[in-house]
Formats: sequence, C-alpha cells, structure tokens
Amino acid sequence: MRKIYVIGIGAGDPDHLTLQAVKALKAADAFFILDKGEAKADLTGLRRDILDAHREPGSYRLVEARDPERDRETPEYARAVDDWRVRRADLYERFIADDLRDDECGAFLVWGDPALYDSTLGVLEEVAARGAVAFEHEVVPGISSVSALLARHRTGLNRVARPVQITTGRRLAEGWPEGVDDVVVMLDARTAFTQHLDQDAYIYWGAYVGTEDEILVRGRLAEVSERIERLRAEARERKGWIMDTYLLRRD
Repeated sequence: MRKIYVIGIGAGDPDHLTLQAVKALKAADAFFILDKGEAKADLTGLRRDILDAHREPGSYRLVEARDPERDRETPEYARAVDDWRVRRADLYERFIADDLRDDECGAFLVWGDPALYDSTLGVLEEVAARGAVAFEHEVVPGISSVSALLARHRTGLNRVARPVQITTGRRLAEGWPEGVDDVVVMLDARTAFTQHLDQDAYIYWGAYVGTEDEILVRGRLAEVSERIERLRAEARERKGWIMDTYLLRRD
C-alpha cells in the first residue's frame, strides 16, 4: 500500500518544523512539489532548503509539476475553485500512481497547518474517492500563520469566555461577522479591513510571518490601515506575491 504524508512545515521559519514533521520527512521516498511560477519561486526554494537540512542528497526523489491556474477574476468563485481542485486532483493522482511504488511513501509539504485553509487534504480525498489508485495518508500538523502571527504580536487568539472566528477577506468584505468581536482574516487580496468596518477596532497584521521579509503592524484601524495598505502594496510589488494574515479585535 502506498502511503502519503501531508506535512505541515510552518509559516516560513525553518525552525517551525516539529519533531514529528522531521520524522515524516526522513521516512518519505519522494516529495511532491507544485511549481507556482517564477514570482513565487522562493516558496519552492524554502521547501528545498528544508529538505537539504534534514535529508542527504540522493536519498529521496523530488517530483515537480506546474500548479494548475485558477480563474481569479470570474464572479463564479465557487465554480472556479471546484474546477481548480479537480485539475489538482488529476495531478495528485498521477503523482501517486506514476511516481510512487506500491511499498513507498510520498509527501506533500504544506505551508502552515494542513487543516487550516489549505486544499491538500480535500484534493487527496477526491483522489481516494475516484478509486483509481489505492493509498493511505497521514497528516502531520504544523504551526499555522495564525499561530505565528499571534506569537510575534505577543497576544492570544481568544479572550476569556468569548468566541473567535476565522474567515476570509472575501467574507469580511460583506461585513463584520455577527456574534463575535475577535476575527482572524486570511486570504485577503482586496484589503477588506479598509472597507466600512469599526475604525476603533484593533488590528494585529503580519506579512511573510516567520521569514526574513516579515512585516508587522498593530494599532487602531483608524490609525494604521493606510500604512498597512501602503506597506502591503510595496511588498507585493517588490516580491511579486504576498501572504498576510491579521486579527481584528473590538471592545
């Protein structure tokens, strides 16, 4: 039976790797990496650095393929995501069937934690449901960008007896979620924190958390939102991509 490890590798700092993750890295025969293009080549480079730190050259195989493009402009967001996931499932299925022998282990290295806003587990479930290739898989949790962000800002995720919600920038643009005063926002390509929100709310923002390019800002929205928007635009222009996360907290 082929085995797949889905390994959370943290938010960018190589020291985020857990001992459990290191054990899984050492057990894998092949690592599957999706190339996201030249603009995000440093993400692939960080994965290679992690492998170089924990595996001897020639002791494993590296299997790479270009990540399918997703239509980010269509108003039919759900359909675009479904189409993208089907094409990813086709790719994963070929990885497992063609690049892994029956008694071998393969691994996907996932940024942050595989259970939080990552598609790998869902895509593998799609591949398993097709039944064309048999495999078992094990998930190794990692330090998420949320955990790393809060640690860098030296604050907690929740407050006593109060709920917290994790959502996306797309959903936040529709308004502050009901029933919560603490909201973690991920995947915010359109800076929803600038749009019709309580300007007295406090924001803990971070980009490239855990890397040499890390940027951190905290303060009242009314005082720091324009600064965050400018820093974000400058960073995206400089690197060609940006990964940022933030916590909004209101009294």
